[in-house]
Amino acid sequence: TSVSIPNSVTSIGEWAFTRCSSLSSVNIGNSVSSIELGTFDSCINLTSVNIGNSVSSIGIQAFNNCSSLNSVAIPNSVSSIGDWAFKGCSSLSSVNIGNSVTSIGNKAFFDCSSLTSVNIGNSVTSIGNRAFQDCSSLTSVTLPNSVTSIGGYAFGWCSSLTSVTIGNSVT
Repeated sequence: TSVSIPNSVTSIGEWAFTRCSSLSSVNIGNSVSSIELGTFDSCINLTSVNIGNSVSSIGIQAFNNCSSLNSVAIPNSVSSIGDWAFKGCSSLSSVNIGNSVTSIGNKAFFDCSSLTSVNIGNSVTSIGNRAFQDCSSLTSVTLPNSVTSIGGYAFGWCSSLTSVTIGNSVT
């Protein structure tokens, strides 16, 4: 039901914990450098994740369909969030994206229907296609001045979105 990855571990392989349906909490040690492709894909009862301060990237589908995950803090060590990284995390209500993230991948938070709050760090330059599509509970978004590109349908079908502030660097 829980996994604590010690500081002695530097990598977790692709699809390592995929479909571990009883897994409810994960603590990733401070020596892990990346969360790879599909590492926690479809861990449907995962509610809590503590991401260590050495993780530099969150890979494609890393937390895809973790439908019970309710919040995530992405540390300042992370520079990229891969495609589909948190897609279908329907219980995810808040996301804090650290100040070192430069890119948010395609469909990274697609269909996170409970997402009401997202804090986008000041280093993000690109937001991928459909990155926040179908986040039907999202009410406001502030994009920092660092953002230069917003992908197609990035906030498509965000039916509760009433306020958007776009920084002055978007081209």
